[in-house]
Amino acid sequence: MPIKTLSSSLVLATGLIAGNALADSNAQRATQQVQQIRNATVKITYGDTTFLVDPMLAEQGVYPGFENTYRSELRNPLVGLPMPVEEITDGVDAIIVTHTHLDHWDDAAQELLPKDMPLFAQNAADAELIRSQGFSDVRILDGEVEFGGVTLHKTGGQHGSDTLYAVPVLAETLGDVMGVVFEAPGQKTTYLVGDTIWRDEVEQTLARYNPEVIVVNAGAAEITGFTGDPIIMGKQDTLRMHQAAPNAAIIAVHMDAVNHMTLSRDELSGYVQEVGIQDRVSIPADGEVISF
Repeated sequence: MPIKTLSSSLVLATGLIAGNALADSNAQRATQQVQQIRNATVKITYGDTTFLVDPMLAEQGVYPGFENTYRSELRNPLVGLPMPVEEITDGVDAIIVTHTHLDHWDDAAQELLPKDMPLFAQNAADAELIRSQGFSDVRILDGEVEFGGVTLHKTGGQHGSDTLYAVPVLAETLGDVMGVVFEAPGQKTTYLVGDTIWRDEVEQTLARYNPEVIVVNAGAAEITGFTGDPIIMGKQDTLRMHQAAPNAAIIAVHMDAVNHMTLSRDELSGYVQEVGIQDRVSIPADGEVISF
């Protein structure tokens, strides 16, 4: 082979090897994990960026039960954290607070989390409240934003039925909520549904983004006097989510940690087996990591 041809071949081969090595390196870096911490608190790692969502970090039994809700005589959280707070916050790049109810943003989180860490809130009112608690880098997730190579899309929902929101005091208490869709090159599109019941906004999000991973708050929490009218999704909604997105991996959270949840992990586990969707639905224990 002529030297020039040999040289060209070596350059090409070297380039291919380098390119493959870079691709392998990128593939190794492009990790995606969802870690269930406790309740609605999850830690989502998306490539090189890690988000802590809805941190409730208090020790077991610190708070009284939520008034006028199911099992309000119990103290919250019902269980302790599965690991030290330092381990939970290790590697976190930003915080997402979908709404400021105590079981999504508690006093302990306000005390323990770094005040200068970037934090995304759903609207100006929540952002103002969180700034008043000493946090200096509070950003409003309005539409979509990019952070650390990840595009975050705000999604809609409602924290209960129209019947509940027709009661002014309940409408004020339940308030506004959001979900979040995570997108990044090489990653599975992930939809964190948030504290909502099944609504048009959920179906529209599924149709628009076609998520491959869906994190569902599935504890079917209830308010006293409204039995059977939960303020977040439950087991039938988990099935409905699978029917609407049959190829998605569903991760069910927000159970077994605060008083007003009427659906347990054990009950949901039995249900998904009964309806034959256990291969598509994960119900992680506190501290468990699900990788993609």
